[in-house]
Amino acid sequence: MIYTTQRGESFDLENGFSGPERHILQKLLLWRDLAASVEEFRQKKKEALQKGWGDSGPVPESRNLKVLTQDLEAQVARRLRGKKH
Repeated sequence: MIYTTQRGESFDLENGFSGPERHILQKLLLWRDLAASVEEFRQKKKEALQKGWGDSGPVPESRNLKVLTQDLEAQVARRLRGKKH
């Protein structure tokens, strides 16, 4: 699956990320729609990176993961701004 950020950068989710990173992305894709604040989304990201895949331990944040999760964070902010109107 290809994911394209709002800035037009594309990532191959199957080949551009490790297994633990894909697991974290799956969680964060859900939190993109559930988080009540950007801060809550950031906290969920931090927790996921610390716990790792199946509590296997910390997962280092690659450049790809950082860029993609920043895009998800921006989507959370946009969703929450839309709720205020």
